[in-house]
Amino acid sequence: MPIRVENLCYTYNPGTPFARTALEDINLEINDGEFVGIIGETGSGKSTLIQHFNGLLRPTRGRVLVDGVDIWQKDVRLKDIRQKVGLVFQYPEHQLFEETVFADVAFGPRNMGLDEDEIGMRVRRALEMVGLDFEAVKARSPFELSGGEMRRVAIAGVLAMEPSVLVLDEPVSGLDPRGRDELLQELTRLHEKFEYTVVLVSHSMEDVARLAKRLVVMHRGRVVADGPVRDVFRMMDLLRETGLGVPQVTELMLELARRGKDVRTDVLTVEEAKVELLRLLRSEGRVR
Repeated sequence: MPIRVENLCYTYNPGTPFARTALEDINLEINDGEFVGIIGETGSGKSTLIQHFNGLLRPTRGRVLVDGVDIWQKDVRLKDIRQKVGLVFQYPEHQLFEETVFADVAFGPRNMGLDEDEIGMRVRRALEMVGLDFEAVKARSPFELSGGEMRRVAIAGVLAMEPSVLVLDEPVSGLDPRGRDELLQELTRLHEKFEYTVVLVSHSMEDVARLAKRLVVMHRGRVVADGPVRDVFRMMDLLRETGLGVPQVTELMLELARRGKDVRTDVLTVEEAKVELLRLLRSEGRVR
């Protein structure tokens, strides 16, 4: 499995009056080929957790293993770990700095010491993987692009390192609806076509319901639920206690059920809701 976390604890500013426990006794496995959503209210520890996946933070206690190797063993190079586990922060376009799109996406591979032919192939492949035309954008300044395109360039820079796991922290924050939809479609394509293992941190119940197959729920630095998306969204009381909710279409179906309508209450997406509502209308003779 790509990532395993064992008894992970993390404290900010240990040994000071400002010490704060952010993670407590986390045990978690991310398996090959999964699309995992991590949800939780602000301050629940989501971002702190994923920064342990590639060694940006060192555990106060516990272990993080990538491909079965403890990443904090003396003989392990964190540079190699970070090539395997690509981490995309919130607003990754803020990390763009080169004069051209090509140079920005090539920055990581070039630091790996690859030859120019390999770098060029990786840049082309990475840009195409995020839905950008290599020839059309390679010589452009990344700062001339739309917000959604800039974000895709930033993600391409991570993909050019050819990681086996892609971890994204609120990747659609601040994008307009079109940019959000396009980026989410590209994430789906990366997972399905290129078989990336994807970990998505999100505040949007709609996004994780639509994309993820498994949900991890965090609350006050602990994992309080972990399972298939549909099963987790059935845990209504737990989700409310942790300051979360369910997708709006699920709320709609629950309200219809409370009013005596014969509908499924585990609907998670607009597409599923459409099918269910048409079935209901047909059963009531309102449409043929």
